[in-house]
Amino acid sequence: MSNNAVAAGTVVVFGGRSEIGVETAVRLAPGRTVVLAARRATDLDDEQRRVRAAGAVAVHRVEFDADALDTHSAVLDEVVGYGPIDVAVLAFGILGDQARAEVDAVHATAIVHTDYVAQVALLTELARRLRAQRSGQIVVFSSVAGWRVRRANYVYGSAKAGLDGFTCGLADALHGSGVSVLVVRPGFVIGRMTAGMSPAPLSSTPTQVAEATVRALARGRGQVWVPAILRPVFAGMRLLPRPIWRRLPR
Repeated sequence: MSNNAVAAGTVVVFGGRSEIGVETAVRLAPGRTVVLAARRATDLDDEQRRVRAAGAVAVHRVEFDADALDTHSAVLDEVVGYGPIDVAVLAFGILGDQARAEVDAVHATAIVHTDYVAQVALLTELARRLRAQRSGQIVVFSSVAGWRVRRANYVYGSAKAGLDGFTCGLADALHGSGVSVLVVRPGFVIGRMTAGMSPAPLSSTPTQVAEATVRALARGRGQVWVPAILRPVFAGMRLLPRPIWRRLPR
């Protein structure tokens, strides 16, 4: 596969109800088979119609509960039944409630389980399979929240920090295997997950994140920040003294 083109063939979105995931699928759909994997997969009618209207030759739905780690292998078996995986997009995750997580250990660990543990489990099994077929592209959505964890959302941020580190290491481990990994680091995304929250500076939309993701895939990039200006901004933020850093809002 060329480094300057997105692989042709089957695209699977784990988190097939995610706004960013669906927008990404729409942009990758023309001429491809798309699999939407999500909980309550029978309720994905609207998402399926959108992806099919975008030019997918077929759109399939697969039941997928990210937190049920022991089902991941069977889900992947079902997915590859529609053809070898060429592009795998991991678009599931939860924001959680920071205030609750600070006093409720069950909630705190639930956030970390979905946003880190479940991602690691799926990525490990997915990488094993793609390494065996010697091809494939993996997209993982990290976050600027994990670049330097802030007091205001440290539970979610710590999970994203772990995911970011794991994914970067996985990308190095897969180097030369024919499998590539793209780490996407959006800032605040205005959408269902953040409904009711005041947008942070340099916010983006699911459409903007998806467009940046697909461009980065086509260019063979390993990382992309959305919007791009966040990269130098957060490089500078890493230098802020801790007493100032801990007072920053979300």
